[in-house]
Amino acid sequence: MKKDNKRVIYWLLTGCILIFIMVIVGGITRLTHSGLSISNYKLISGTIPPMNDLEWQEAFDLYKEYPEYQKLNNHFSLEDFKDIYFWEWFHRVLGRLIGLVFIIPFLYFLITKQLSKPTIKKSFTLLIMGSFQGFLGWYMVKSGLVDRPDVSHFRLAAHLTTAFLTFAYTFWVALDLIYPKKKDISKSFRNLVRVGLVVLLIQIIYGAFVAGLDAGWIHNHWPMMSEGKFMHETVYIEQTPIYKNFIEGKSGVQFVHRILAYVVVLMVIIIWRKSKQLILTKNQVIGIAVLLGMVFIQFLLGVLTIILQVPVWLGVAHQVGAFILLSAMVFTLHRFSK
Repeated sequence: MKKDNKRVIYWLLTGCILIFIMVIVGGITRLTHSGLSISNYKLISGTIPPMNDLEWQEAFDLYKEYPEYQKLNNHFSLEDFKDIYFWEWFHRVLGRLIGLVFIIPFLYFLITKQLSKPTIKKSFTLLIMGSFQGFLGWYMVKSGLVDRPDVSHFRLAAHLTTAFLTFAYTFWVALDLIYPKKKDISKSFRNLVRVGLVVLLIQIIYGAFVAGLDAGWIHNHWPMMSEGKFMHETVYIEQTPIYKNFIEGKSGVQFVHRILAYVVVLMVIIIWRKSKQLILTKNQVIGIAVLLGMVFIQFLLGVLTIILQVPVWLGVAHQVGAFILLSAMVFTLHRFSK
């Protein structure tokens, strides 16, 4: 049987789709403040939600033992708890499903010798990345079960960024199989796209910082942070030493996220302009066109998210936009790589 066949490609692309859905559900979970509703981790039995009134009451009583209920949600009824429980449960079940969708077909393809040696190595890397992603999810939740009724924004950023990276690498491996033939390309242009990818990943990290600190609910003006002020004074006086303002302060983190948005747009415009000097294939043209169009859509979504004070649907749309923009950047880089 042919190695790295279409079924292997479909398997990898299915993984990409599931990670995409996982990130969307994770965004909803965060925006609805549902992430701390399940305070224990049960790999097998945790896939089954409470099935009767007694089990629901036991789950609710467990929730009451932790800071989020005691400090923020002590007005919650059982019905309120059920609403937030659903999103966290669904998020965790999707994580388990992704694990099964990866491991079972991988073992089948491995046993039936349908994977080439390079793909086997890449698949093991994906297995490690996926496992680490699951660990980071629980590590993140633990940070909100001690004193503060909220998760560490650093751990949230690690969890979200690892999900994006796992998707990006899965997509890259699939592209390697879809387009096995390489061609000579401009190294300087390829390096330019690489820089664009790095800047975008930093922006994604800061987007996670904004989400983790609930920094999108302040300074809801654009292009100024407040009326007449491009940089609000709290950007540099909220924390000491001053550098902490830009990694821990709500105003500082939002300011960096705003500035990086302009940088990402500028990088994509430069990539587009430089590409005009090259003879491009059809796929290269498509990649750059999608990248250019998507960066402006994502910028607009970001502006609207700030102005409208992060409604759930728009916050999720902004996260989806980041995902699609990353996909376009990865596709473009792949089409310009040897």
